[in-house]
Order: sequence, then C-alpha cells, then structure tokens
Amino acid sequence: MSGRQGNKLPSNLPQLQNLIKRDPTSYTEEFLQQYHHYQSHVEIFTFQPDKPSKELAELVMFLAQVAHCYPEHMASFPQQLKELLSYHHTVLDADLRMTFCKALILLRNKNLINPTSLLELFFQLLRCHDKLLRKTLYTHIVSDIKNVNAKHKNNKVNTTLQNFMYTMLRDSNPTAAKISLDVMIELYRRNIWNDAKTVNVITTACFSKVTKVLVASLKFFLGRDEDEKQDSDSESEDDAPTARDLMMRYATNKKTTKRKKKLEKAMKVLKKQKKKSKPEVFNFSAIHLIHDPQDFAEKLLKQLENCKERFEVKMMLMDLISRLVGIHELFLFNFYPFVQRFLQPHQREVTKILLFAAQASHQLVPPEIIQSVLMTIANNFVTDKNSGEVMTVGINAIKEITARCPLAMTEDLLQDLVQYKTHKNKNVMMSARTLIHLFRTLNPEMLQKKFRGKPTEASLEARIHEYGELDAKDYIPGAEVLDVETEKEKGGSQEEDGWESASLSEEEDNEDGEWIDVHHSSDEEQQEVAEKVKSMPIEERKAKAAAVSTSRLLTQEEFHKIRLAQLSKEINSAPGKAAKRKYIEIDDEEEEGRGELLSLRDIEHLHKKPKSDKETRLATAMAGKTDRKEFVKKKTRINPFASSSNKEKKKNKNFMMMRYSHSVRTKNKRSFREKQLALRDALLKKRKRLLK
Repeated sequence: MSGRQGNKLPSNLPQLQNLIKRDPTSYTEEFLQQYHHYQSHVEIFTFQPDKPSKELAELVMFLAQVAHCYPEHMASFPQQLKELLSYHHTVLDADLRMTFCKALILLRNKNLINPTSLLELFFQLLRCHDKLLRKTLYTHIVSDIKNVNAKHKNNKVNTTLQNFMYTMLRDSNPTAAKISLDVMIELYRRNIWNDAKTVNVITTACFSKVTKVLVASLKFFLGRDEDEKQDSDSESEDDAPTARDLMMRYATNKKTTKRKKKLEKAMKVLKKQKKKSKPEVFNFSAIHLIHDPQDFAEKLLKQLENCKERFEVKMMLMDLISRLVGIHELFLFNFYPFVQRFLQPHQREVTKILLFAAQASHQLVPPEIIQSVLMTIANNFVTDKNSGEVMTVGINAIKEITARCPLAMTEDLLQDLVQYKTHKNKNVMMSARTLIHLFRTLNPEMLQKKFRGKPTEASLEARIHEYGELDAKDYIPGAEVLDVETEKEKGGSQEEDGWESASLSEEEDNEDGEWIDVHHSSDEEQQEVAEKVKSMPIEERKAKAAAVSTSRLLTQEEFHKIRLAQLSKEINSAPGKAAKRKYIEIDDEEEEGRGELLSLRDIEHLHKKPKSDKETRLATAMAGKTDRKEFVKKKTRINPFASSSNKEKKKNKNFMMMRYSHSVRTKNKRSFREKQLALRDALLKKRKRLLK
C-alpha cells in the first residue's frame, strides 16, 4: 500500500468531476482552483487563438460537465464560450472548435443556455469549412428545436428562429444557406414547423443563385409525403356500396345470361364510382400553404425564361409551375406557349413535358389557349408518319388535357382522333377508344351517333358546362329515392298483418321437414323504386330531393341507398331505348381517378408491350450465358502466338474441297472391326490426356 500513489485531484479531472457530481459542496475549493486555471488559459488563448490547446479543451469539457453544480460561479461561463466562438471561429483549431461546440450543446441539454441565442450562433458557425462540425450542428439544431416544441408549440422561439432563417437563406456562403434550408425542410417533414410561415420562407429559396439551394427547395415542393399517402389509403369507405350487395342479389335470384351480364356491368360501374369518389390525395400539402401562388408562379416563370441552368433544373421549374397552376387554378397564359416549344417527338423527356401541359390545364383557362396546345400535340404526335408509341403518347396527353378542360376540344379534332379506333397498332387503337369512352361521360353529343354507345340515364344528363359556369346544387342528387321508399314503407305497413297470417299458414303446411324456398326480394324492391323515380318528371325529382335534403340529417345507410340509385343511372338504359350490346369494351385500368396531380403512367401507358429490338434480345440471351465458360474446352498451346496446325486447318476447310481426299473416301469403306479399333484408340488417347 505504501508504493501505491494517492489520487491527485488537480491533475485527475475525470475523478474530480465524479466526486463533484456526488458532493458539490465538499469540493468547492478544488472546483474554484480549476476554474481559475481555465480563466488563465483563456487569457493566453486570446493572444494566439489559432494555436491548439489540449489543456483548455479538457478544462472546458470539465466545467461544462459540472456547471449545474455551481450555478452562481458558472453564470458567465456559457456567454464567455459563445463570445470566444463568435469572435474566433474562423481561425480556431478544428478540434478545439468542436470541443467548444460540444460543451455548449452539453450546457444547452442541461437548460443552462437560452436556445435562441445559441441556435443563432450555431447557424453562423455553419460557414466554417469543417464538414464534421456542420454535421454535428445540423443534428443538434434539428433535435433541439424538436425538444423545444415537444410539449406544445413555442411560438416565441419559432418566430425568432424563422426570421433568422429568412436571413440565413440569403447568406453569401452557399453551404450555410443550403444547411439552413435542409434544417427547415427536415423540421417540416417531422411536423414540427409545418405552418405556412415555414413554407413561405422556403419559397424564397426557389430564387436563389446557388444551384444546390434552388434544387433542394424545388425538390421540397415536388416531393411526396408518404405518411399522408398512407393515412389516406387507410381510411375506410364504409358508406360506399359494396360488391357484396350486387353478388347477393345475383345469387338469390334465377340465374340467367341477361342477369349475369347485368351483374358484370354493375361491377364495372361500381369500380369506376369507387375510383371517382376516392378523396384526392395531394402529393404535398406545402403547395397549398403558399400565401400568394399567382405571384410566386409568375416569378418562377420569369426565372424559367431567363434560366441558364441544366435541363433537369428547368424541368423541375416547369413541373412546379404546372402544379401551382393546376392546383390553385391560376391564370398564367405565357406558360402554355413556352411549353409548346418543347412539344416535339424527338425532344428529350417529352412525356414529362406533356404531363406538365396536362397538369397546367383547368376549367378556368380560356379554351382557345388550350386549343393551340391540343393542335400542336395532334400535329406533331398523332400523325401516321410517327411510330405507334409516339401516337399513343399524343392521344393520351390530349385525353388528359381535355378531361381537365373539356371546352378546349373541337368537334373536328375529336372526329379525326376517333377514327384511330380502327388503327392497325393496338396501342393507338386502345388510346382512341379511351378518348371515346371519356367523351361518352363528358359530352356524348360531340361524338358521332355510332360511337355514343348505349344511352343511359347518366349519359342523357351529361353536359359540358360553359366557360366559368358553376354547377352549384341546393340539394343532394338522388335523394328523391328516400322519399319514394318512405312512401312505400307506409303502404307496406298497412298490409303487414295479412303478410304475417300468410306466412304462418305456409309454416303449418310445410311442417313435414322439407326445405322452404325463400325468395330474396331486395332486387325487385330496388327495381320498383328505380322505375318510380324514372317515371317522375325532372322538376318533381329535384323538388323531392330538396325536400329530403333540407328536412333531416341523412344517415350513412341513406347515403348508401342514394349512391346505389346513382349507380343504377349508369346501368339502366335511357327511356325508350332497349338494352344493346356495349359497342366498346374498355379496360378497368384506364378508368383511374383524376386527382389534382397526374402520374407519368397516364401519359406513357401502353396496352401492348413493345417488341424488343435485336440488340435487346441479344443482350438478354448473352446475359443467360454468363456462367457457361467453365464447360467450354480450353485450348492450351505452348506458344499462344503460334499459327494453327494442319489438323485444325483441315477442320475449317470447305467440305467440297475435302470430299475427294483419301481420308474422307477411306472413312466410308472401313469395316466394323476397323471402326471398333479406331474408337478404342481414340478413347485411350483421351484417357492419357486426362491423366496428365
């Protein structure tokens, strides 16, 4: 024990730190000694701030660890550290600067520093050329702001920091501006700063001269919010009519070919209605929080026209402008002629540009502006000189544009496009048929009579609204069904006693244990209600629907009945028309819900897989032969540069040159014994070669 050295607290800082945390009052003198030691080191440091100092770094971390034990003595310590960093951060040694930052983070975690002043300092330190430091600061800034807003939104701190961020995004240092933007985007995605102010601060970054900052801000607005998408997919649609109802009706009635066809048609209409009634999924809610989207879009268009960035950046700008115009229904008439310049089949990424043209179309754009876009697409893409894929893409783009702005389509252009329904290329043919199907629902009058299909109640009611016209209703369409059903129930309640007595007599007759055939009458009831509604005049229907809508609150079951009645309008033939075979069968995949944003698949969709060219097929064949080299006979020569032997040359000679040679002629004249011996010699020779 005598040889063992005692603990030297002044030089053993980790042990002193441990003892102070256990009993601060007993080690106040030792702490003050180290604190004075630190102050003297700081004075030396101010004379040579660029010189590394290991002792100062150890003392700073020690004081940061025990600062909460002596708040009176350490009151000025955090401020002193911040001043040292703010004055000398450009010349400081990298390790010492990192130590100072870690000490400040430690003090902030112990709630000894105000978050606002510290975060402002850290944003200034992002200008340093130290990647590890910037990464550490970025992680702390995000986590600290998250912790500040953990229990409730701290609006005071948030407002101060957002105002400071606004200045940082315009900082002369591109790295600091980029990381500041990344912080704001990360906080928005974590739902910490998901307010309109954050989004509008990020919009200023879209006009940055720094390409990285510009691209990051554009990606933010063009990105996809996966959580939002999952939430919307998980929502149940209990009030929607199900396929089970239709199947039960078919199963409980007599099986006939007519009813089977009617069931198939009803299932298709149900699928289509489900897609239509699906709530619109916005790709990113940030676009909806912009204060002045019209001004923002105009500035972006001006920047796009004068942009000298790469083509990919221009495409992102066009994408954002088209989304803004489509979602907010903006008037940006100069955008359409700009897009028209790129609408050529040989243009790079032309399908995306067609997508942008479709996204920027809406009902408030004057039809003559969209007509010029449609004519450009029709003249450049939908011509027989182009390939089938190019024509398909053109017709798909026209279909998506007219779905959003139906008034832009002229009868002459529609008649020309409809003629492609008999084109030899299946992709072109199916695209033309989907266009016909679209106008059957939008405005059947524009189609020739032979293309309108079987008239239904829904097709008779369909019409295109005039420019700027709103179809506002003061009633729920289809609610008149409920009024008819209530009348029927009142009539049915009077006959209830007679029905009960009849059912009792039937039970007495069938007491011998035989099966009773129960007839499911729901299908007949629905047909009776539909017939009664169909026989009403239109004005009476509207009056009854308005009376039902305003008299009471409707339940989910009643909404369910209304939707079933609305579905029947698309199945039932129009008054005075017999049920006919459907003229065109359309794939269900084509009937996709038209939300605010389009997908590239809507433009590029091909019904038939294109045939691979020779190079692609050859590449696929060679890819399957990669592991066959071990089975190939290896030719080994003593001298790899030597020429081939006479025996090898003989193998490659033309047969017509060799047919009269002695070896070929004698080969056919050999006896069976000679062939046996030749085979034996060949096998022995091969065995010797393998044993070597």
